[in-house]
Amino acid sequence: MLFAVAAGTNVSTPLLLLYKDRLDLSGPATTVVFGVYAAGLAPSLLGAGPLSDRYGRRVLVLPFAVLAGVASLLFAGAQGSFGLLLAARFLQGLVSGAVFTAASAWLAELSAADGEEAAAGRRATIALAGGFSLGPLFASLIAAALPGPLVLPYVVHAALVAVGVVAVLGVPETAPRRRRQVGDPAREPLLRKGDRLLGITALGPVATCVYAFPATIIAGLPLLVSLPGSGLVATGVLAGLTLGAGAVVAPLQRRLGTWTAVAGAVCGTAGFGLTALAAATDRGLLLVPAGLLLGAGSGWSMASGLALTGRLASPARRGALTGIFYTTAYLGFAAPFVITSAAASYGTVPPLLVVTALTALLAARLVAPARQGRL
Repeated sequence: MLFAVAAGTNVSTPLLLLYKDRLDLSGPATTVVFGVYAAGLAPSLLGAGPLSDRYGRRVLVLPFAVLAGVASLLFAGAQGSFGLLLAARFLQGLVSGAVFTAASAWLAELSAADGEEAAAGRRATIALAGGFSLGPLFASLIAAALPGPLVLPYVVHAALVAVGVVAVLGVPETAPRRRRQVGDPAREPLLRKGDRLLGITALGPVATCVYAFPATIIAGLPLLVSLPGSGLVATGVLAGLTLGAGAVVAPLQRRLGTWTAVAGAVCGTAGFGLTALAAATDRGLLLVPAGLLLGAGSGWSMASGLALTGRLASPARRGALTGIFYTTAYLGFAAPFVITSAAASYGTVPPLLVVTALTALLAARLVAPARQGRL
């Protein structure tokens, strides 16, 4: 289900140019399509976790997953209406946040019940990263090769969601007992006793890295470094390599164990270092290995961060902490804006060196808890 819903979030991305022409949209109007997604996503990420803690995972995941399919069908009908396009995108953000939060907590509890708690983060990362990267790829292929480019990709996605809903019907609930407990789960501490410092100085920064790493290389660097050949094609290839790397490396968490977060930060440090070198020498080809490193760092940050979320959360607050983790992760999308804004005043290289140094400091911070088996 995580894969199906994640795939839908980017189906519209490669089709934006078609919408721009069909609806005669201005550049700012086109970017609004991204903004309304965030407007729906933010409250959903924070609200769905506590609700699933109180009422169970299934009661949120199933109806919101169905709504993900409805959102795609709204997109299919929006080829002639900008208002309907915005409504579909807002609904997509709303339902995605709910599914990401509640389903990740559900997956963590199912994995723990099977004695594989550490595998939860890896499984969620593979599903999410795979959906984020494959969704726009197949949408663009379908739109290019088949009729109805603004309809068929969404119909295919709605069918994929339907398959996911059927598959989830037989999955056991993991949190029904909390509805019968006396008292409010929200009164329990969010983090286990003695883990607040680790949550603030390790889990929070690792969550930010999840999207700061790939967003910088995909959205920020093409504006600052000359790319070889066609900039449009090069940016698309770079995005695919970066996002794909996160899904490919996630299974290695099994071998890395508690060192997964450290490996993610080290990859991020090396990736940012290469971006600084690319900017200093204006060698756009260096962004390819930089993208692979930052994509790997993102994948390992998500896998380790979700696993750590499960270990640090109080039993009745797992959904709430998962929602906070995802919300913090999405703050990483501000990284390209911060870097490009700083570059306008100080040049391209200095801000990239600063984020390289900050990521190196995070890697150093994570070494001690990794040795202690706390990550």
